[in-house]
Amino acid sequence: MRPLSDPERAALIATAHALADAARAATLEHFRADGLSADNKVTTHFDPVTVADRASEARMREILAERRPDDAILGEEFGVKPGTSGLTWVLDPIDGTRSYLSGTPTWGVLISVADENGPVFGLIDQPYIGERFCGGFGLAEMAGPMGRRPLKARAARPLSEAILFTTFPEVGTEEEGAAFNRLKARAKLTRYGLDCYAYALIAAGQIDLVVEAGLQAYDVQAPIAVIEAAGGIVTDWQGRPVHQGGRVLAAANAELHRAAMEILRV
Repeated sequence: MRPLSDPERAALIATAHALADAARAATLEHFRADGLSADNKVTTHFDPVTVADRASEARMREILAERRPDDAILGEEFGVKPGTSGLTWVLDPIDGTRSYLSGTPTWGVLISVADENGPVFGLIDQPYIGERFCGGFGLAEMAGPMGRRPLKARAARPLSEAILFTTFPEVGTEEEGAAFNRLKARAKLTRYGLDCYAYALIAAGQIDLVVEAGLQAYDVQAPIAVIEAAGGIVTDWQGRPVHQGGRVLAAANAELHRAAMEILRV
């Protein structure tokens, strides 16, 4: 694919924000509403989807059909729409539906646009708090109730001083969980349950590491764009590209990434 011009990049950024605005409205319409229920997408465990997940993605797809009809789409709820432009919009209409159902404000909307090499621009949006984290095309910034400011991941420090996050204490398979526990034993502080918001905190310079397993492309592509724009690193546990999902290691800097990867390799 040929390099994008500045006007093309500006159009993609504007479209991403339009998608996030639409998803905000759709998700807040149902958040903490009486009687909100969920369907379970699988039989082996609770993997919920709500009317808000579907409405959020549907509204984003409507905007893309109008603004970017030649682009492909990969969305969690409605799958793949082929395109011809060489660009793909990767959408997670609510990342953290369990948190959404629980009324906690740590779920988010994930939006990215990718070429054949992975994401080139991404947004992590938390509608209820009103925070939006953006990264790519030379931008790395957040906007929210406290205003707008640049994103910058933390500088290197020893693993023994690091703050580590994951969504679930039970990380992936038994083998993957054992690897995570080895890393947990070396970190200063481990916390759980923030879904995509933990990745935003790496970009904002608040925490050092996020480690997860079993992720899909729509779970990780927007965080990759935002964290890398802020100076961080996101790979799989062996240091390879991870934009298609799998085992994810997100780090604030190369030194901590290297230290964590040595422990996680299984």
